[in-house]
Amino acid sequence: MHKENFYALIIGTELLNGRRDDAHFDFLRKTLKSRHLKFSGSFIIDDTPELIASTISYISTLPNSVLFSFGGIGSTPDDHTRLAAAKALKDGKLYANQEFEKLIIERLGKKAYPHPINMAKLPKGSKLLPNVVNKMPGFSLDDRFFFMPGFPEMSHPMVEYVLDKYFKNSGKKEYRYTLTALCRENEFIELMQQAPKGVEVSSLPKIYSDGPRATISVASLDKEKAKKEFQKYIDFLNKKGISYGLGEE
Repeated sequence: MHKENFYALIIGTELLNGRRDDAHFDFLRKTLKSRHLKFSGSFIIDDTPELIASTISYISTLPNSVLFSFGGIGSTPDDHTRLAAAKALKDGKLYANQEFEKLIIERLGKKAYPHPINMAKLPKGSKLLPNVVNKMPGFSLDDRFFFMPGFPEMSHPMVEYVLDKYFKNSGKKEYRYTLTALCRENEFIELMQQAPKGVEVSSLPKIYSDGPRATISVASLDKEKAKKEFQKYIDFLNKKGISYGLGEE
């Protein structure tokens, strides 16, 4: 089974012009990390229909991608995500979802018309995601693309619901070992180039008043493989006589 790569699409012009602060990225990062799931990318874009559709389409082409999209599924003129998702992933049309229409009418009565009822127009094949706050659901496509309101109190429980329902047994513990050395990261280039398959090695350079430092992080789902590769960096530094400390500074 392939390991899923999770992506966030955070939609809202108000985030880009500073009228509102994003609350989704940090939540999703922490939630995925706690479940040993891979957070592969995040996009913050404005409320432009073509941009939303093209971003969804792009993410759909990435290997093993799973999308959490936040915002733009309401009934106001600046809510474009439902139609954008239909154009990016389905036939470009919206269809009335009877279950959703019933929920809207039950909650709003006559006030469901003429505008709120339009929230029930969804891409073909949509499944509803429960909303614990006001019962107005999000929706999913192909058990892989999940579209939620921009309000964190509504969307974050939906994320938890999705992860429990579809990805509860997907996460695997990653073993990571880190050191910080009193040298430039260039010292490690040849070792990094030799990293075996299944081992991730990253370098983070730092500059202090007393000179450069480089933090090396080695990670793998295979504990022994990660430890063996990490030991190569320790042996290298000892041989070179370069001081280092375990962990990050």
